[in-house]
Amino acid sequence: MNTQTKLAIVAILIVIPLTSIVVYGTNTNQQFSSADNSKLQVISSFNPLHEFSQIVGQEKINAILLVPVGVEPHDWEPTIKDVQQMQKSDLIIINGIGFENWVDDLIDNEYDGLIVDTSKGIMVIKSTDEEHGDEEDSDHHLEGDPHIWLNPIFAIKQVGNIALAFSSADPENGEFYMTNAAKYSEELHELDLKIRNELSTCNKDFIAFHDAFSYFADEYGLNQHTIIQSNDSHGEVTAKTLENVISKARELDIKVIFSEETVNTKTSQIIANEIGGKVLVLSPLEIVSDDDYISKMNQNLEHLKEALCRK
Repeated sequence: MNTQTKLAIVAILIVIPLTSIVVYGTNTNQQFSSADNSKLQVISSFNPLHEFSQIVGQEKINAILLVPVGVEPHDWEPTIKDVQQMQKSDLIIINGIGFENWVDDLIDNEYDGLIVDTSKGIMVIKSTDEEHGDEEDSDHHLEGDPHIWLNPIFAIKQVGNIALAFSSADPENGEFYMTNAAKYSEELHELDLKIRNELSTCNKDFIAFHDAFSYFADEYGLNQHTIIQSNDSHGEVTAKTLENVISKARELDIKVIFSEETVNTKTSQIIANEIGGKVLVLSPLEIVSDDDYISKMNQNLEHLKEALCRK
């Protein structure tokens, strides 16, 4: 495929002009202060965005993952050292939708780089916490359901937003970034088609641990039910909650209850035992893993097929 075709693919997939990227910063034409002035200094807020940034930027950027290994982005708050590191960067790549609740403080402290909101151009679903009135008791105020990266179509938009931001900050290498984004977007498009085809004739109802898969379910015509009715996996599970989920599983003849890597599987196992089912992992992909985004999404697909495509 020639370069023009690749650029055209990205333009079609992103469907937003360069001028509409959401960025924050006091100096959009700053000189990079790193030791290697030929590279953008890029910090990503959590793992999927870090991977996307590395794929788009490759050797033209220095990429740093902000949230430490093993820590959920929902729980993370920056230390003074983290803030100092962010102040030295050229771009900070965020998910947006209130997922990074520390961003406003960074802006108030006159961060001199660009904060790139990768949710630009994506139709946001209302936060489950807002629907249930849980936001008032939380220090983390979401502006909607943040789990956009779990929909490969929206991941393509995030990759495109990153490429456009890199191209804006480093025009000399703009074609390089856009070409890389186009190539990876093709892989994400293939993933989308695979999920769409392999789940098309299966059952539609599944029980996730928490409300992380709304965008995924909407994209592929599925019905997400949850143990914890919250966009945060640390919500309370009561005896009444367990009773309701068990009843729903029996009503829908569900035999797989999903858990996640960072939560205790005890809750899911209690439900599975009651319905004569089993527990599998459905990963929100929030923490660092040895597997890349597409591999993890394929693992999720296999577990969904085991849950939904049984005869």
